[in-house]
Amino acid sequence: MAEYEDTEMTENFVPENEDAMDEEQIQSIITSSISDAVDYIDEVVSPVRAESAAYYNGEPLGNEQEGRSSAQTMDVRDSVQSMLPSLLRIFCGTDHVVEYAPRGAEDIPVAKQATEYVNFIIKNDQSQPWVQIVYALLKDALVKGTGWVKWGWDSGESVTTHKLRNLDDQALTALNADENVEISMLESVSSSEGPVDMQNQPVTFHTVEVTHRKKNGRARIEAVPPEEIVIDRFARSIEESDLIAHRRFMTVSELVEMGYDLDTVEEYVSNEESFDLMNQEARDRLLSDNTSSKDFGDPAQRHVLYVEAYAKLDVDGDGVAELRKLCCMGEDYAIQRNDPVDQAPFAMFSPDPEPHCVWGLSIADLTKDIQRIKSAVLRSSLDSLAMSTHPRVGVVEGQASLEDVMNVETGGIIRMRNPGAVVPFALPYVGRDAFPMMQYLDEIKENRTGISKAADGLDPSALQSSTLMAVQQTVAAAQQRIEMIARLFAEGGMTQLYKGLLRLIVEHQDQDRVVRLRNEFVPMNPAVWDVDMDVVTNISMGKGGDQERLQMLLQIASKQEQIIQQAGPDNPLAGLVEYRNTLVSAMELAGFKDPNRFFKDPAQQPPQPQEPPKPDINEQLIQVQMAEIQANIQKKSAELALERESMMREDDRLRDKNEADIILKSAEIAARWGAQVDLAEIKANSERDREMVKQLAAQAQQTQRPPNGQ
Repeated sequence: MAEYEDTEMTENFVPENEDAMDEEQIQSIITSSISDAVDYIDEVVSPVRAESAAYYNGEPLGNEQEGRSSAQTMDVRDSVQSMLPSLLRIFCGTDHVVEYAPRGAEDIPVAKQATEYVNFIIKNDQSQPWVQIVYALLKDALVKGTGWVKWGWDSGESVTTHKLRNLDDQALTALNADENVEISMLESVSSSEGPVDMQNQPVTFHTVEVTHRKKNGRARIEAVPPEEIVIDRFARSIEESDLIAHRRFMTVSELVEMGYDLDTVEEYVSNEESFDLMNQEARDRLLSDNTSSKDFGDPAQRHVLYVEAYAKLDVDGDGVAELRKLCCMGEDYAIQRNDPVDQAPFAMFSPDPEPHCVWGLSIADLTKDIQRIKSAVLRSSLDSLAMSTHPRVGVVEGQASLEDVMNVETGGIIRMRNPGAVVPFALPYVGRDAFPMMQYLDEIKENRTGISKAADGLDPSALQSSTLMAVQQTVAAAQQRIEMIARLFAEGGMTQLYKGLLRLIVEHQDQDRVVRLRNEFVPMNPAVWDVDMDVVTNISMGKGGDQERLQMLLQIASKQEQIIQQAGPDNPLAGLVEYRNTLVSAMELAGFKDPNRFFKDPAQQPPQPQEPPKPDINEQLIQVQMAEIQANIQKKSAELALERESMMREDDRLRDKNEADIILKSAEIAARWGAQVDLAEIKANSERDREMVKQLAAQAQQTQRPPNGQ
């Protein structure tokens, strides 16, 4: 995997004060530090790792004799291969190997979201499947003592090219406005017989080739070969080391893609002799990969020695050494970049770490002496068998044909001049005496590694002749070593990896990203996350206790069911969320990775509508009394309205009667006396009085209207 860096090159370092280091001082320190670390690795660490790899691969031991057996046992490989399945299941068998722990109640949703997102990145955004990365670093750790993983930010972009036809001017303008699109015009056609625009002009259609560039910022993880890691010889850990570097050969093409100038890269192109700078481990792997002839004459495939170093330097002269990232090229480690950083992006996995030392022992270190001794015993046993089945013979010189004697063909004839000219020197087979020694050595190996036939289920006699409790104890005891290794891996390298990924994502992801989690599309914005969240491991140890853990989980689920039935789902002891967590853990032990297929997550469900609160009895009595009062008011109002209406009708009747009497009297007066009475004025006064009575009645009705308009 190529290193992922920003394309902009770092400007030349300019000291800010007199005590600050200049470029020459920095270059001298880095060259000396890298050279010293490389010498230590090549002289002390690399030979041990190369020997372990040779034992794992079953290479010749170096003490073989012509004409004797050269067979050897594969104890190193058998031990490593027996551990790998259990460790792979532990780290790849669950969805959340590591989880982020909130620091407060308000951080619970953020911690859960960060856990989901980082696990999504690990398992979906990598160029290699997560299981292959884990397999590589675990195998390196078990065989060579240390497995290394490295993370970085890939700020590259994806480029897609396609052809678009029949685009009008408006569509072409919209494409030109997109900053991420490059347009190559191929053809423009307009026809008088085709469609026209608003000005009655023929519409022009364009055929273009569109190149769309999209930035794909992603966190990347890779398992680094141990021989490519260089670290300070006095380092106790990655955090306490003054120097840790990734040293390997890269092609000219890879460095140019990282943003380096081609002319600069050309200055540091390596020759064939440059591969001698690598240790024996690296040379063996590179030659096996045909790296030296990989370019096939292509200048872009030539190799350059590239070192990405993380060193603690007091560059600014304030008396405190800060961590800096220095990218170097060539045999002299010429610095090309110099940037301050917060962390070295490496995590180390060791099955048997030594206290106060960055290096530890491997399973190969624990078993290679056993493999050498067992191989010697096996060879002696085979030699004894060969000598007993094909014994040496004595021949009287001149009395038998030596050609016939040396012919080992079955049924072959030996020509002799005299009887007894050929005498066999038969040796007894003593290989059976080697079997107890082989068993003894196997017991020693089991004690050292924890790997036994009983633990693997390969020894029927050990299992069938024992009770269930004895079998479980045997298996549990055999798994203690694997459990310890898994714990060291989890609390060490895996925790470092998750902490580093969290900081990397928060620092580099500058926009929301929608990902699919639990069959739902969720937007992720890591900018608001706490980079210092605690990390806790969540792994299932060993394979011998799975059944016990499953039974215990089922018992817990039964108790939770009882509590929910008796106290309800909202009780303070165990609710639906806790009950689901128990079922999910049981499903993970059974091998099911997607619990959402079977159980919904109560935390993600919409809240149920709450029942309205039961009214108070006193409030109900008050409401009843108010209703009675309002009813009485309405009744009284209705009665008053009827009385007023009756009075109004009676007033109208009396006034109509008076008007009729007045008209009759006025007619009598006019007939008897010849005088005229002003009936209009009398009628107007009557109507005025009648209207005044109606207004007074309406005002009285408005005043007596009950509350709320009722």
